Amino acid sequence: MQAHLTHILPLASITRTRLLPGSGRVLVKAGQKVSALDVVADMPSENRHIIIDVWQALKPSKTSVGVNLINRKAGEKISKGDVIAETGGVFSKVVRAPADCQVVAVGGNQVMLEIEGPRFELKAAYNGTVKEILADQGVVIESSGALIQGIWGNGRSTMGMLINMAHTPGELLTRERLDVSMRGAVVLAGHCDRAEVLLSAADLNLRGLILGSMTADLIPVANQLEIAVLLIEGFGNQPINSNAYRLLTTSEKRDVCINAAQYDAFSGLRPEIFIDLPAEGDPLHEITELSEGQEVRIIGAPYDSVIGTLEKILPMSVALPNKIKTRAAIVRLEDSNQVIIPLSNLDVIE
Repeated sequence: MQAHLTHILPLASITRTRLLPGSGRVLVKAGQKVSALDVVADMPSENRHIIIDVWQALKPSKTSVGVNLINRKAGEKISKGDVIAETGGVFSKVVRAPADCQVVAVGGNQVMLEIEGPRFELKAAYNGTVKEILADQGVVIESSGALIQGIWGNGRSTMGMLINMAHTPGELLTRERLDVSMRGAVVLAGHCDRAEVLLSAADLNLRGLILGSMTADLIPVANQLEIAVLLIEGFGNQPINSNAYRLLTTSEKRDVCINAAQYDAFSGLRPEIFIDLPAEGDPLHEITELSEGQEVRIIGAPYDSVIGTLEKILPMSVALPNKIKTRAAIVRLEDSNQVIIPLSNLDVIE
């Protein structure tokens, strides 16, 4: 039976494709070294339209009724601060352009303006070298280093020095434990169950949060933050697995890259943490066959996120406590206890 791999490796060679959501321009060259915070491509975002009611804005005198106060024409490009309309006279009142824009339409003492939105910027998300340019779409980056893959991310990417606030794999992060000395850093913690903690992290201008888990009700809050939030284990109250905890806590004070991408099982895109290293690791595989002796992580209660060794794949389907029959395996846990786990609940750790 095939299984997906979760990579928790002290050294690996990775190749990552970074793509714009639409057509744009690539800003780097093949062979160029980039950092995770570098913008490698960008594209225009959606323009917005505003309508200015000139008469309401200027509140001209009754003698101005019927007078055309607007001195712009449709199709005209104007800069921020340019005069759009004015009353004239000694105490002239004016309406100015709120931003660089184009006049779309003029009529009835109203002006419609089209304002170009800020350009969407695609960051490298990884320290590495540009291996390939994908014309108008993005880049392929290659690098070597430590890799820890997670379960959920809020779609942001960043890089910063790692600060460990998880003295145990499941330690609760509270607002009182965050302070201004962490500004610009990435904080590692066990569990979060309060929105105020996420908001405080953003207010302090942390670069990112790496959590073992958080409660599911915090998803809308995390998605609105500008800082990166990545969950190694998922939702509920789950401690960081022993492999990831050991690798991250021994990397404290090092710069870590976070690509808190949304998990996409179809494309294989996963949220992950990367620490670039000068040595070269082995290339990754994404699919493997379940076999005895593999290190596996259990998905699902009561052993959620526990790591063990696959001792034996049972030849026949077994009946679970919920009466469902399925293929299963005997897994030896880190405390040497053996448990029977459905094959579908096993995630191979490499």
